[in-house]
Amino acid sequence: MTTAPGLRERKKQRTRDALIRAALELFTTQGYERTTVDEIAEAVEVSQRTFFRYFATKEDAALAVQQMVEERYVRALGERPPEEGPFDAMRNAVLGAWDAIGEAIEEVVPVELYIRAYHLIESTPALFAAHLRRSAEIEERIARLIAEREGLDVDEDPRPRIATAAFGGVMRVTGRLWGRGEEETLESIRALTERYLDQLGAALAPRWRA
Repeated sequence: MTTAPGLRERKKQRTRDALIRAALELFTTQGYERTTVDEIAEAVEVSQRTFFRYFATKEDAALAVQQMVEERYVRALGERPPEEGPFDAMRNAVLGAWDAIGEAIEEVVPVELYIRAYHLIESTPALFAAHLRRSAEIEERIARLIAEREGLDVDEDPRPRIATAAFGGVMRVTGRLWGRGEEETLESIRALTERYLDQLGAALAPRWRA
């Protein structure tokens, strides 16, 4: 009997999600470096070979949910109305994505586990370096998307990359401050992000003093 493609895909997604949950639980309780792929696979009762069907490395499993969050933002940016300027489009995309991201995260892992994993990424040098590398790749995609929206050549006009770098800098600052704070909720990081993004224009003004 042949299994319907939809059912097969759902089963694969469940296995992938289970591997992510097991990996993040193990990483956040016993440490990233001390956790092996065998332990992750054993927790889900699959083989090491099955793990590597879904993830090339432990790093990929550790960053999977964060990557999903970033991809959701890029998708939201691509759907912003064309009449919005670059900063408005990026701001509205990220805030809109945060409004709905909790439900998307919960489909994979509990939000509490996602928050613990976020702290793990920030405090683990290997993961933090990988996260920064991926962030740079995302920023390049966003710069090209902004250039396309504005009808510009990203390699001739520096503004898309400059605007994206400024915006990405704000996002990194708010993420770091949120990680140090006491209120660890998605609502609090959204509020902090909105507050700092609202100051972006003022921070880029030629003069700050009255």
